[in-house]
Amino acid sequence: MKHLLNRISGLGRAALLAGLVATFGAAASAQDRGSVTNLPLPRFVSMKATEGNVRRGPSLTHRVDWVFKRREMPLEITAEHGHWRRVRDRDGAGGWVHYSLLSGVRTVLIEQDMLALHKKPAPDTAITARLELGVIARLGSCEADWCLLNAGGYKGWAPKAALWGVAPDEIRE
Repeated sequence: MKHLLNRISGLGRAALLAGLVATFGAAASAQDRGSVTNLPLPRFVSMKATEGNVRRGPSLTHRVDWVFKRREMPLEITAEHGHWRRVRDRDGAGGWVHYSLLSGVRTVLIEQDMLALHKKPAPDTAITARLELGVIARLGSCEADWCLLNAGGYKGWAPKAALWGVAPDEIRE
């Protein structure tokens, strides 16, 4: 490619580069949806099962690298292949998981110790509970900077920045 660009000068090089950007830019935006489900990628889901094998590739013939052992743990789907989903957890660890082990129920991981849940989406409102670092909570509606959570029978609003399992720009009703 470098040799080709060295031979093309001026407007020809600019046109070639613009064409490449347009071609690969279109391919990148086409990958924003899963090829199997047509759902957005990446997207968040949770573990349905109490245990789930994480494989090196999208089939039973691929080696199991490790096992997720936390039910309702939030995961991010980054790719799809048949009945398999490539996922990653909060730490970036991941691999391929069979879709039957995943749920569309949204959960988040608390990333701040003793995170205050507020009665309303504002820091100056009453605190309904505090959640420890690492707690998994059910995700309700989300505004620009706040999300409604439910954990251990407690319900309240928490700052989105203290959660993993929801996109920073995500709005949920």
